[in-house]
Amino acid sequence: MDETVETRNARLRQWATYGSVAVASTLIATKLGAYLLTASVSLLSSLIDSSTDLMASVVTLLGVRTALKPPDRSHRFGHGKAEGLAALAQSAFVSGSAVFLVIEAIGRLVNPLPIQESAAGVAVMVLSMVLTAALITFQRHVVRTTGSIAIGADRLHYSGDLLMNGAVITSLLVTQATDIVQIDSAFALAIAAFLIWGAYGIACGALDVLMDRELPQEERDRVKRIVLDHAESRGLHDLRTRHSGNGRFIELHLELDGGLTLEHSHDIADQIERRLVEAFPDAEVLIHQEPAGLDDERLDHRIAAASAG
Repeated sequence: MDETVETRNARLRQWATYGSVAVASTLIATKLGAYLLTASVSLLSSLIDSSTDLMASVVTLLGVRTALKPPDRSHRFGHGKAEGLAALAQSAFVSGSAVFLVIEAIGRLVNPLPIQESAAGVAVMVLSMVLTAALITFQRHVVRTTGSIAIGADRLHYSGDLLMNGAVITSLLVTQATDIVQIDSAFALAIAAFLIWGAYGIACGALDVLMDRELPQEERDRVKRIVLDHAESRGLHDLRTRHSGNGRFIELHLELDGGLTLEHSHDIADQIERRLVEAFPDAEVLIHQEPAGLDDERLDHRIAAASAG
């Protein structure tokens, strides 16, 4: 029997997390050996980054596995926010590694050590770039097929690693050519700044999910257009949206002619719901029907509160 689209997408997400863990583990082993040979602090920064990559990838694996669980009696809205929690943990890992790297780089600026066996370090970093590029290519396919936010964030993180690896190679080559060992520490500090910036972006995205931030305005406007395009729609209000990590939730009050039968109103709401699901395949839609022109005190209160804010 052919597997469903949902099953295939779940399998792709899981394989993407397995691939991420495998690549990070391989790079840790090779970079550790290269660091012991070269004593390069910029290579150490890349080793630290790969170590946090492994922790982040394991957290992502667990988060995606949990997020894919169907809703149950205790979690009626599903487990999608597990991805947000995983991303927040990733941010903490990356921030901690950046702080450690800053301390190590400053120590090397004060007491510099010579770089040895630069060729071995460059070879390892080239291998790292090849493996990372292959992982990113697969992750891009998974994101395009499944729309997974967690895998998309992981892909962006590894895309940044490509730039970092290039910086480490440059540091090793420049240091070897000039014999100015402080250049190595300077690159390490720049990489630490990059890590902190990346951690900030990851944390903001995770908090948006965990705090039920509204969907982007262009998506909310698209919802409104779909609802108002129905010939029998008289308006809408109390539109509320949020992202759960691996899906979206859309709630709204649909205004209809007060003389319609309950059955006909239900049919109209079903038609609009189907159109919304076609436009947002990962969304769960909840529509409440109301007679057009009804004095809604809750609506007036929320409009007043929004205006005051």
